[in-house]
Amino acid sequence: MRSLAYFIREALRNSRKNFSTTLGAVITIFLSLLVIGVFMVASLIVDQLVKSLESQISITIFINDNVLESDLATFEGYVRGMPEVKEVVYVSKEESLERFKELSTSAGIADALDGNPLPALFEISLNDPEQVEQVVGQIKASDLFVAVIDRPDNPSSSINYGEDFIDRLFSVSNIIRVVCLALVLLLIFVALIFINNTIRLAILARRKEIAIMRLVGASNAFIRGPFLMEGALQALVGAGLAIGSISLVCNYLLQQVRNQLLEWLPVDFAALNLWMIYLALLGAGIVIGLFGSVWAMRRYLKV
Repeated sequence: MRSLAYFIREALRNSRKNFSTTLGAVITIFLSLLVIGVFMVASLIVDQLVKSLESQISITIFINDNVLESDLATFEGYVRGMPEVKEVVYVSKEESLERFKELSTSAGIADALDGNPLPALFEISLNDPEQVEQVVGQIKASDLFVAVIDRPDNPSSSINYGEDFIDRLFSVSNIIRVVCLALVLLLIFVALIFINNTIRLAILARRKEIAIMRLVGASNAFIRGPFLMEGALQALVGAGLAIGSISLVCNYLLQQVRNQLLEWLPVDFAALNLWMIYLALLGAGIVIGLFGSVWAMRRYLKV
């Protein structure tokens, strides 16, 4: 316990003596962790948006008007039996027309139609939207599919699942995740460099004191302790500032912007796991501080 108190006192003393360098390290850690935290929050928001869009992904199959009831029932049972399928909804020709009337921008268009040219259809939702192409491939491979669709001469035109949109959605979400990870690693490296420089200067400033401690038989752990504590304290202060800033932005600024300008945005800030982000930033700060200190001592403190 006495050694811990000594380490803390020495770390604070070194920080005061090298205030400008310590301040630079704290600001660097703060900015690095702040940007890391912002990217983590942005990643959670993107995940919510992607999941919201994915939940709207469905497969639509257009049905032939003259299909046999037995073929239709057999095909529906086949689709329902697929483990990837969450729900199958049959929409009759009459229901399709009613939907068209509700969605049509011009009321006269629906009234001008000669009869009901719209087909019946199946709407299929999935447990995992990323399996949509796999499910579509299985459906197309079935002989039952050709027996019930409205365009057996061109089967691909009888099934719609927004292929281009889905490909772009998954591609963009993957790119965003990779970019976020790369920037996080870069910022961690920058913070390590600053911690390393700060501890190096502290070691050089105390080289005579360290030499005396060696002569009187101080252990390696006792000599290294204050430098480890100094790096940890700098990281904790930087992490605390980053956490406070992110909390302020997420709980007040972003919430106000969404409530006043972006009410349509399907993001629930209350559902974001901000505490997990705070713990991750705190842990990352401590690891950066300790690792940066150890790195500096291995290079400049030969004990």
